[in-house]
Amino acid sequence: MIAFRPLVANDLPQLHELLRREHVKRWWNEHGTLEDTTAHYLPSIEGREPTDHYVILVDERPAGMIETYLVSDHPDYDDVVRVGPGVAGVDLLIGEQDLTGRGIGSEALRRFVVDVVFARSETHACIAGVDVENAASLRAFAKAGFTPIRDFEEEGRPHRLMRRDR
Repeated sequence: MIAFRPLVANDLPQLHELLRREHVKRWWNEHGTLEDTTAHYLPSIEGREPTDHYVILVDERPAGMIETYLVSDHPDYDDVVRVGPGVAGVDLLIGEQDLTGRGIGSEALRRFVVDVVFARSETHACIAGVDVENAASLRAFAKAGFTPIRDFEEEGRPHRLMRRDR
């Protein structure tokens, strides 16, 4: 069973370890030290930054992290993806290697978008910018009902904009 709970400060050491795993850090920006990870995520946990982070639980076991935000709250990213108001972004990682390749990512995305992202009445669509070389992530988003819109460049790498409408 897949569930979500808000990320809290006590989760940061485990999140830091997940971000350092080879199958994760290839696609996620590693924040170096635990202090760097804490500095990056703690402002959101404390409500000072406009991103909501959740722990993905699989049968009550912490398996990864998923986050959402209104794209309009991040003007630099909004300038790149150009999706307009009322659109949320979502990103996730499955950090436990033995849980990858089993459909957990797509099921987590599907449930999270319905239960969390679209719980905000003003949110009419959800997007993700997926590195075009991350075939597993592209498949997971497609299985979760996202469709490819267009390609764009982010941080010098080609990405595919995936979108799911309410």
